[in-house]
Amino acid sequence: MAPKLDPSLELPELPAAARATPPRWAPWTAPVALIAAFAAAIVGYVVIGIIGSVAGAGLDDPPPAVQISATVFQDLCLIGSALLFARLAVRPRAWQFGLLPTRFWPALGLVVAAWLAFIIFSAIWVSALGISERDDLPDQLGASESTVALLAVAFLVCVVAPIAEEFFFRGYFFTALRSWKGPWPAAVLTGIVFGGIHAGSAPVGYLVPLALLGFILCLLYWKTGSLYPCIVLHCINNSIAFGVSQHWNWQIVVVIVASIAVIALLLLPFARSGRAAGAVQEPA
Repeated sequence: MAPKLDPSLELPELPAAARATPPRWAPWTAPVALIAAFAAAIVGYVVIGIIGSVAGAGLDDPPPAVQISATVFQDLCLIGSALLFARLAVRPRAWQFGLLPTRFWPALGLVVAAWLAFIIFSAIWVSALGISERDDLPDQLGASESTVALLAVAFLVCVVAPIAEEFFFRGYFFTALRSWKGPWPAAVLTGIVFGGIHAGSAPVGYLVPLALLGFILCLLYWKTGSLYPCIVLHCINNSIAFGVSQHWNWQIVVVIVASIAVIALLLLPFARSGRAAGAVQEPA
């Protein structure tokens, strides 16, 4: 089940200058919103685990359905927490989280540059430290149990996670911190937190490259004024990591294309509302 944002969060017809100004959410709400999201996710995991145990699932080794459901709920908690704390300042709107169109070719160039920077750094980092571990999150979620589980995990990792994590970390967390000390310190702090929250799902050696990716995604959002390029880059990264974990080759390209297509369909209402308002977000 993919996280669906409230349809009422449509892009308002505001002057371009108003849209170019990021919302001034209180900086303290960024870490508090993250804590609240994970607290709710823990409660949800317990409830889902209990329901699974009643249905015959073991608590020590829960089946893929329990693991996947709990992870989807965690992503939904990120979105819900961002909306909740944003509402403390003003009624949240989609454009405030970066769900705005942007110029295609400049954005594409920045996505390619960001991806190359991440790949080059990761290659140097992995080689220098001699890291040979692979991401085993798909196996932790039970992707190897069945074809249905494999497809569900692929959807979760390549579609749900990029939308939810970008909505929270770039759309809310980075934006809230940005009103405190500006984009560069906010990007650094967001990147560190982004890398840190993957400590339980990614090998320790990859946390620094993931922190860099979080930092780069913040800069990409800042420069394009749109969350869409960030979601696409996040999707590409997760799709490649997922494919590598399954020892795939050409299938990775299929996963990338299919995942981006599904994301586009899910976010189409917001893209349409943005175009209808004639909104092209300028970098603030």
